[in-house]
Amino acid sequence: MFKVYTKSSFRMHLLVICGGLLLLFVCLFMFSKSVSAHGYVDSPASRAIQCKNGLNTNCGSIIYEPQSLEGLKGFPAAGPADGKIASAGLAAFANLDQQSATRWNKASMSSGTNTFTWKFTARHATTSYRYFITKADWNPNAPLTRAQLDLTPFCTVQGNGQQPPATLSHSCNVPARTGYHIILAVWDIADTPNAWYIAIDAQFGPSDNSAPSTPSNLTAGTVGTTTAALSWGASTDNNAVAGYEIYSGSNTTPIATVPSNQLNVNLTNLTGGTTYNLTVKAFDSSGNRSPASNSVQITTVQVPVDTTPPTNPSGLHVMGTAGSYSLTLMWNASTDNVGIAGYRIYSGNSVIATVTGTATEKLLTGLSPNTQYTFTVRAFDPSLNESGNSNVITVTTAQGPSAAPWAANTAYAVNTLVSYNGAIYKCTQPHTSLAGWEPSNVPALWQLQP
Repeated sequence: MFKVYTKSSFRMHLLVICGGLLLLFVCLFMFSKSVSAHGYVDSPASRAIQCKNGLNTNCGSIIYEPQSLEGLKGFPAAGPADGKIASAGLAAFANLDQQSATRWNKASMSSGTNTFTWKFTARHATTSYRYFITKADWNPNAPLTRAQLDLTPFCTVQGNGQQPPATLSHSCNVPARTGYHIILAVWDIADTPNAWYIAIDAQFGPSDNSAPSTPSNLTAGTVGTTTAALSWGASTDNNAVAGYEIYSGSNTTPIATVPSNQLNVNLTNLTGGTTYNLTVKAFDSSGNRSPASNSVQITTVQVPVDTTPPTNPSGLHVMGTAGSYSLTLMWNASTDNVGIAGYRIYSGNSVIATVTGTATEKLLTGLSPNTQYTFTVRAFDPSLNESGNSNVITVTTAQGPSAAPWAANTAYAVNTLVSYNGAIYKCTQPHTSLAGWEPSNVPALWQLQP
């Protein structure tokens, strides 16, 4: 009925158990590594792999996993938001979304037939591989958006639901381009809701080190309290001028940028009663900048001394029905001898929100369910004179639904409710969450609830 182990047999039994456990842990480790890694374009060298190889700097954590640029598929109708395409919408890789003509090292390419080589570390069943390119007149100093891209792929290779080999090459006919452009390679997966988004920074033709000519005859037009109009003569370039940047004094960051077909600008957000020394530089698609134009000095109009506060807002009320975590306030506009700069919303004696400009409504979020709040609104003018209180309203938020906090690496079904940053969201597509897919970041997956 009972087994009796000798010392040697006990040791052997223990070794067998430990060996089995070790083998299990190794398998689990290998499996976890395989499912967390996927694929990238190795040639022409993509932005991510150039980060790993040290040719791009200040890249963040992508240097450890250039194969992990995974986001929702369906591009361009779905997928990463504009301005977050290069990072696949993942906050952990947000450095990749930085964009300027000189930010990234470029792979030399020519228009016509090119070979794109993928390397895969997890070989998903594939729907297709698609390649997009920026428009001929794109702005390399603006964020990468759908408007910057030709949204018809110049090359599509069907995956037929099959797993690719570890290395796979495609021969594609790249459209005619000159200078710096971005190619976006999209790997659409057949058996998950996701795709991979790979940005390739490409230099078409020989490297361009020639700067545009200096803009001429910079002239100031109408100058207001916070605005000023400028115009100048066009620059020329050995390839093409990509745009113009306006600088103030010795600042190295432009205060405005316009495309190459615009030879004037109306500057805004200046400070009243302030002197500015303004210049213009032209730049091309390779990031070369011209010398500064002639300098123009302007002085904005002094803001008149104003001690008169706006009239009190009136008619404060809740628009519609208060939700569990949010509600919308609305009120009648105030008047002022100079103008209304905005409104402050108070809960008791604390400012909980500010509306700038002349809007007279505000969605408040982050409230607590079944809680009573008291609100007033005050107007303020450009001199920061503040009105008295509007009428006082007291509102009780609705009883909150049952919702667990959102978490990464969790499977969510349609209509599941989660809480995140004080708000409730409803799942609209079944998916398994990832870091960076917080409900406020992916409206394609989560709908904010009132």
